[in-house]
Amino acid sequence: MLISTRGRYALRVLIDLYEHRDEGLIPLKEIAERQEISDKYLENIIKLLVKAKYVGGLRGRGGGYKALKEPEDVVIYELLLLTEETLAPVSCLVKDTPPCKRRDQCKTLSLWKGLDSLIYEYLSGKTIKDCL
Repeated sequence: MLISTRGRYALRVLIDLYEHRDEGLIPLKEIAERQEISDKYLENIIKLLVKAKYVGGLRGRGGGYKALKEPEDVVIYELLLLTEETLAPVSCLVKDTPPCKRRDQCKTLSLWKGLDSLIYEYLSGKTIKDCL
């Protein structure tokens, strides 16, 4: 499993918004500068976070963004699923993938299922609050 820059940046952006929460709406440009993310790439991440209702904001002069949920309510696993196709360690565990024809005789399947469970348990037990 490799978390993409989109997933890592989405996490960083949310952490940034919580760290600056008392400042009201935070302009995209400020977040981009602090996090060293291009404005253009950050716009795509923000759109995704707004659509999922993690973030809200206003466009235009005096606008910006703010986190909509409490940090303890933002589960890292759910956030990363929003940005990644899958968090499965191997393709045969990806949801809606046709079953592997070797599934019944696979000697490693239980190993991968165990790893998948550990990833789920760990990231499901972590929230943005744990990162602040």
